[in-house]
Amino acid sequence: MVKKVQKITLNASRDIPFNKLALSQSNVRRLKAGVSIEELAEDIARRGLLQSLNVRPLLDGIAPAASDVQRTVITIGGGEPDDDDDGDNVVKPLPERLVSELTAHRTLALRDAVASEPQVALTVLLHKLCFDTFQHSAPGACLEASVRHVFFPVQAADLKDSPSAQAIAERHEAWKVEVPKDDDALWDWIATLDETRRAALLAHCVSFGVNALYEKGDRYGGPGVSVHGVQYRITQADRLARAVGLNMVEAGWRPTADNYLGRVTKTRILEAVREAKGDQAAQLIDHLKKAEMATEAERLLDGTGWLPEPLRLADSVDVSDTSTDTVEELPAFLADGEAQNAVTDDVDRHPIAAE
Repeated sequence: MVKKVQKITLNASRDIPFNKLALSQSNVRRLKAGVSIEELAEDIARRGLLQSLNVRPLLDGIAPAASDVQRTVITIGGGEPDDDDDGDNVVKPLPERLVSELTAHRTLALRDAVASEPQVALTVLLHKLCFDTFQHSAPGACLEASVRHVFFPVQAADLKDSPSAQAIAERHEAWKVEVPKDDDALWDWIATLDETRRAALLAHCVSFGVNALYEKGDRYGGPGVSVHGVQYRITQADRLARAVGLNMVEAGWRPTADNYLGRVTKTRILEAVREAKGDQAAQLIDHLKKAEMATEAERLLDGTGWLPEPLRLADSVDVSDTSTDTVEELPAFLADGEAQNAVTDDVDRHPIAAE
């Protein structure tokens, strides 16, 4: 059914259909400044503000003046053109609203079809993720799925040289050599990969979106992530770490004066040594100044597998491979005579069974 074209009274003697109005050049310039023709048309239809739009009638049979050649004609409220508008037998483009309605049908049908073809679904997902990961594609793809590469606004100086960073860089370069840059070629290449390679490529692309970062939560409803959101992120990161069997010691992290011990209080340094080596080891360094304490604590903690709280799983118990009954002596230049003797005397009063 053809929708009736809405009319407006411009004066007492002339009613002109909306689809017979042309914008003046001043309004065309407004469109070029960013207002879409659809938005302008909908605004006219909704509020009837023709008096503010500077329009003029476009009469049948009257040739436009030379100054009017560059004009934009609008159809208001989705109205369909009259049958007699095609007098010149020119095939006009379909109305945009009609195209949108038709493609909505096609989109739903495609969703249903893709849901029944898991391999095609994996191909289209990999195709999109590969463009995001290797070429940083612009928006407008058929699939509204993406992995946002999470960068680190704050990072330690040794992060780029860590085993994890080196492994990621090597894997990325290996894939980058293989991944085609052309859209169609990429699709065909993904379709030919076996299941093992497809799964490995998917895992590599998805990994760039992993975000286990702590950040100060926004308590006042601003644009940043909320305090609850940060807590939820860390909880999910713990679950993910358990699923992949993450062990930060095996990943190459160990406490040093630069990355942890020299940046916390003396109380925390002693606490770390106490957890990993026992009270007696902590007593060896409790008289030192902070810089010396951090350096010596690094030596004592080496090989123990001790981790600070942010690197542990939420439900894990820190376990050291080194017996907490073993007491090590400080280097002579660091040892305080009385403190060292006190520890030694204490050990003599409580003999340790030979292992």
